[in-house]
Amino acid sequence: MKPLRFLGSSLDDLREMPAPVRQALGVELMTVQYGGLPSDFKPISSVGAGAYEIRHRDANGAFRVIYVAKQADAIYVLHAFQKKTRTTRKTDIDLAAKRYKLIGEAP
Repeated sequence: MKPLRFLGSSLDDLREMPAPVRQALGVELMTVQYGGLPSDFKPISSVGAGAYEIRHRDANGAFRVIYVAKQADAIYVLHAFQKKTRTTRKTDIDLAAKRYKLIGEAP
């Protein structure tokens, strides 16, 4: 099982989500840790090669976690956020891309 490494405020952002959302996204991340695929995800190449977005929707809205699993040492969680519009905000993409560049510097 690969460990999770949260970059920037991604862990705090995930913790601020409603409990059912945290649990659902946590299960999806655990699936990735064990080498599986999330139930609803898509590549998000605008962030970087190997970046994926886990998608979750419930009565509270649409929630996303952007992660990278291609590194041998860990799964890097770049960003966790709630979507307010149909398209992902450029600020969310830019933040995830900025954190993606930090992976090479992570211990």
